[in-house]
Amino acid sequence: MGDITGRLVIQQCLNASLKLPGIEGREPEIVNIKRGMVVFICFLDKASEDTVEKLIKHIMSIRLSEDDSGHRVSICDIQGDILIIPQATLGGKQKGKAMQYHMNVDKTLGEALYHKLCQGTRTSIEKVSSGNVKCGVYGARQILNMETNGPYTHIMEV
Repeated sequence: MGDITGRLVIQQCLNASLKLPGIEGREPEIVNIKRGMVVFICFLDKASEDTVEKLIKHIMSIRLSEDDSGHRVSICDIQGDILIIPQATLGGKQKGKAMQYHMNVDKTLGEALYHKLCQGTRTSIEKVSSGNVKCGVYGARQILNMETNGPYTHIMEV
């Protein structure tokens, strides 16, 4: 197995909202999704555009959503929404009593990869689903509210 270049945490949700910070003098904004999934993403040191492509395939195809009959299906099968949130702390490693983030990708590259991930996921979902893709702001603190139908959280590495 090669180097891990990205880490995802996926949580299915009934709905979620993310309060984005005000940028460049604008008022803070709130983005909302309905039934679907919240995806937390961290790009690690050796991340590249290949990492983004692998992550998009995982997000689109993994059977973590629940249909009306209780079967596990992909997000596309339920026409679900996706909220993608950058989460640099997923790359942290404990050293003593502190956390260090030396495994994370350079911030400039990480932001570019995050935008590619958001755009690629949006393009992919538009081809097969009526679901929406919403994204957070890279490198900023944001406030998340989420309602789930049970703790159904998965951690994946690519």
